[in-house]
Amino acid sequence: MAEPRPRGLPGADPLAQSRMTVLEHLEELRKRIVRALIAPAIAFAGCWTFRDEIAELLARPIYEVLPAGTRLAFLGLSDPFVLYFKMTALVALFVSSPFVFYQVWKFVAPGLHAHERRYALPFIAASTLFFVAGGFFAYKVAFPFAVDFLIGMGQAFEPVITADRYYRFLMYVIFGLGLMFELPILIFLLAALGVVTPRFLMRHFRWAVILIFVLAAVVTPTPDVVNLCVFAVPTIGLYLLGVGAAALAGVGKKKRPAASEL
Repeated sequence: MAEPRPRGLPGADPLAQSRMTVLEHLEELRKRIVRALIAPAIAFAGCWTFRDEIAELLARPIYEVLPAGTRLAFLGLSDPFVLYFKMTALVALFVSSPFVFYQVWKFVAPGLHAHERRYALPFIAASTLFFVAGGFFAYKVAFPFAVDFLIGMGQAFEPVITADRYYRFLMYVIFGLGLMFELPILIFLLAALGVVTPRFLMRHFRWAVILIFVLAAVVTPTPDVVNLCVFAVPTIGLYLLGVGAAALAGVGKKKRPAASEL
């Protein structure tokens, strides 16, 4: 009878070699979180120089609707500094998102097989693309639509909009939709790890739609159905895109046993 191969020797199962205890997983998670925070901190230092340009860019959706000469107001002395800090942090997160997703991949990679780990670059590129696309969709489509709707509802009143409430709400929508656009990437990872299959995803499609509408209701600025659909319908399309990604992950798993036999 052949003796079992020691861990770390050539020919041993790479997945078995990568098994870690719970404490090792927690330590690895801590290390990845710390490293993922370093990149936005570095990007923050560079973005802080353009804080005025960032504030002006993010204020365009409301200034295009408000009467000419109307400006956002602030109530507290520290409000401008706090808003500049939050806006710069949000932009720094988007700028450094490739490195952040790289840390996510490094945490997930030990649970994948050797041939699946070569998808690191596509994962980082796709995650960054969907995250930025979600923020762009929020800024150019979802939020302006909500602003038009809300300002139109208040035509009988004089708008006095504070900068704190406006920017906080806008950043909440941008970050929320950025995360929601990561749904196809999340589904692909779960399929690659064997947690879900395309058949499972389609069988529970109705429950997924309900969950998507619940999440969209959290991000949606108003309780009306029109704005809710603006957020939910693209996410449903992303879910179906994730089903296709899960199918690709399943094809790769089917090819692996055939390659092993050859």
